[in-house]
Amino acid sequence: MKVLLTGANGYIGKRLLPVLLEAGHEIVCLVRNPDRMAITPSQKSRTEIVRGDLLDYDSLSGIPDDIDVAFYLVHSMGNTVKDFANLEQICAGNFARAVKQTRLKQIVYLSGIVNDDNLSPHLRSRFGVEQILRESGIHLTVLRAGIIIGSGSASFEIVRDLVEKLPVMIAPKWINNRSQPIAIYDVIYYLKKVIGNAACYGKIFDIGGPDILRYKEMLHSFAKVRGFKRYIFSVPVLTPRLSSYWLYFVTSTSFSLARSLVDSLKNEVICQNDEIKELIPHECLSYEVAVERAFSKIAENAVVSSWKDAWVSGTLDAKYHDYIQLPQYGCLKDKRSVSFKRNPLEVLDNIWSVGGERGWYSQNWLWKIRGYIDKIAGGVGLRRGRTNKDSLKPGDALDFWRVLLADKKNMRILLYAEMKLPGEAWLEFKIEPQGMGGILHQNATFRPNGLLGRLYWYSIYPVHSLVFRGMVRNMAQYIPGNGQQFERTAMNVLD
Repeated sequence: MKVLLTGANGYIGKRLLPVLLEAGHEIVCLVRNPDRMAITPSQKSRTEIVRGDLLDYDSLSGIPDDIDVAFYLVHSMGNTVKDFANLEQICAGNFARAVKQTRLKQIVYLSGIVNDDNLSPHLRSRFGVEQILRESGIHLTVLRAGIIIGSGSASFEIVRDLVEKLPVMIAPKWINNRSQPIAIYDVIYYLKKVIGNAACYGKIFDIGGPDILRYKEMLHSFAKVRGFKRYIFSVPVLTPRLSSYWLYFVTSTSFSLARSLVDSLKNEVICQNDEIKELIPHECLSYEVAVERAFSKIAENAVVSSWKDAWVSGTLDAKYHDYIQLPQYGCLKDKRSVSFKRNPLEVLDNIWSVGGERGWYSQNWLWKIRGYIDKIAGGVGLRRGRTNKDSLKPGDALDFWRVLLADKKNMRILLYAEMKLPGEAWLEFKIEPQGMGGILHQNATFRPNGLLGRLYWYSIYPVHSLVFRGMVRNMAQYIPGNGQQFERTAMNVLD
């Protein structure tokens, strides 16, 4: 079948794509930025990438006429825009209008469990999207899931942060609400199996794992898998806003995502319609097995996608091409270069391993302080880390940076700052091979926002000078596994 995949760069879409290709389907990926699509050469032969923005109906004209099935995997859970519900309605309406012009037979939508009269704004919005898609007149199959457990999922990472960082937790009262978590493996299985299944046309299914757990029990079970003993006490005094701040400062989540999750946690997400068990017999993984599988993927460095892949700035995503070249005018810059006498590929590996567990090669304690300040200011902080230890691709989150360009062939990487700043910032690394060595160039560029931006740059210039000088030098010197943090090699500092 020919399958249209929206949200192909998202957490679910990235995992579903290879599964659909393995099943023999021909895939059309609808994305805003084709440059962010990272697919293997073997996948390209059966994958067509179409540029389109669901907020702009005219941009959807490239959707092929001969598609059979369409996956609608677009959500705004972490969107900072206050009128996200209205935007979701517009996106769903434009999508439904566009696919009505094709020969599409089935729409598959992954929604949230909405078996409650008092829904959170996000669950209410997802229910509204269901209504819009149904009004298209095309056969609609809705899979409603609660908490999804898998490496890189927002729910998994938040629970992991809480369990691994807090031996004792003073938690809000919603910690005693119940949920029916489901493994990402089982979500993908159901999504694959409903394709072209006439028995699923016009149906709504709740999907969940075999365990119904209170959130407190989920934390204890997670701790058991990790070999920890945790003590959890609930108090009734934390308001939704205070609960959001609690999640925001303890975990790696953004405040908008924390607030969305807290709003949704008041609803008990338990499956009521289990008809899918008869139509698609399948034994779902238990919660503890799902957690164990997630950690096995992390240990193998095989995390396919992460909630962090979503752009923090919607403007940046829409104007992606305006940011992949360093701006030349109205900017303040710090340029440094070092020459080195070693294989350039070794230095390139150091560049590709920056951030996360390895850190930033110079004054990591200062980077951590900057991360804490960013968190307090409402930014993303350093806790996002990186999805994979030694690979980077456009769109990846890298601590409080976003990867705009990762070109190993031309030995260049470009990062864009998603931290709170009075302006915009880029950080570029590139290698110029020369003989038996080369030159590593490091360019920090800041486009200030008025006088405040310039005061910010010059006030912290001494700190920048210390950090940037050490970073470029140590990045060129670093030798993994030698028992020392950095080892000097023959080189000249050119800055």
